[in-house]
Amino acid sequence: MKTIDARTLDEQQGAALNLRERAEAAAATAAKTAVAVDAQACFPQAAIDAARGQRLMSIMVPRELGGEGAGLPQVVDVCYRLGRACASTGMIYAMHQIMVACVLRHRRGVAWHERLLRRLCKEQMLLASSTTEGKGGGNVRASEAPIERSGGRIKLERRATVISYGANADAIVTTARRTADAAASDQVLVAFVKDDYSLEPIMSWDTLGMRGTCSAGFTLKAEGESDQILPDAYELIHPQTMAPVAHITWASVWTGVASAAVERAQAFTRNAARQSNGQLPPGAGHYTKAVASLATLRGLVASSTRKFEQARDDAATLVSLEFQTLINLTKVQASELAVETVMNAMRACGLSGYRNDGDFSIGRHLRDVLSSPIMINNDRILANVAAASLMSAVPSTLSN
Repeated sequence: MKTIDARTLDEQQGAALNLRERAEAAAATAAKTAVAVDAQACFPQAAIDAARGQRLMSIMVPRELGGEGAGLPQVVDVCYRLGRACASTGMIYAMHQIMVACVLRHRRGVAWHERLLRRLCKEQMLLASSTTEGKGGGNVRASEAPIERSGGRIKLERRATVISYGANADAIVTTARRTADAAASDQVLVAFVKDDYSLEPIMSWDTLGMRGTCSAGFTLKAEGESDQILPDAYELIHPQTMAPVAHITWASVWTGVASAAVERAQAFTRNAARQSNGQLPPGAGHYTKAVASLATLRGLVASSTRKFEQARDDAATLVSLEFQTLINLTKVQASELAVETVMNAMRACGLSGYRNDGDFSIGRHLRDVLSSPIMINNDRILANVAAASLMSAVPSTLSN
């Protein structure tokens, strides 16, 4: 007879297999529409509908609220699979899960947010984020627009230069200054459902890659209840949840894009060798480089995910300089490695990779992955890490 522990393990393995199969089904739809999404710069509606149909939007929500209680490693795997199929779909899914993670960790039992999570599970809602604003650009740790309060009601008018898939979302989770008198860094995170807000377009989205994320700019005008503000200050939400989940899930999407490019380079190299009686093509060395950098990239994402999982219940570790440096450098290293991997894959394919038509085209993958170093600009991150690292000792041994 199986023990209780063995049954539990079997159930967990079965659930993991089921989730992988569901993710692959959604990815198959994303792959079919990826070229059109890129060419038309349109929201990947069919792919997101497929993810909804597979109930992938709510996998992190606890079972008692209607979800599946999946951890970040499972979310990362879905991001990777979707990223392999369609970079825009993978990135939209990653951004959605970042917002879910923030609400989950920082809701502190507030009834409004509990209802939002239940509704998310029931309706498979899509959550967007608004953290980029006005002159501050990519500085997510400063907000211009304040929350205005009147009794138990709140208002917000925010000039958001980027809200990815804002027009297609069912809710927006946004940063804001706590009050009109507060410092720009004294921020809150607040959730508004679609009936709470209006969006007035101010900037279009015609970009080199990631075209299907539809990250246009809007003036966001919202009203709601004061309980829609998450109880924890954003100065805690950012290091404990927002930054680590963002950098790890983004990195998993970029890794998926790089993997798809390497797969095409492999197919090209095999095809060329078959047609030349086993003689490898001139770009075979670049294929080897792509395989090597992809392995490093996968290892980096896996390591950072594991370290976050180990620290997720330790608030002191999450906000520590060492952990924040690791997470920030994960983003920088993953983005640089992803670009390097895709570029090597293109060079392996030569003209066949450079072309926009044909089975070995890597143009879309390269254009998409080139967004990675400028999503929260690597130069900004490196400057911040440099300043913080000046206070840390340089390791004198290889052991921790």
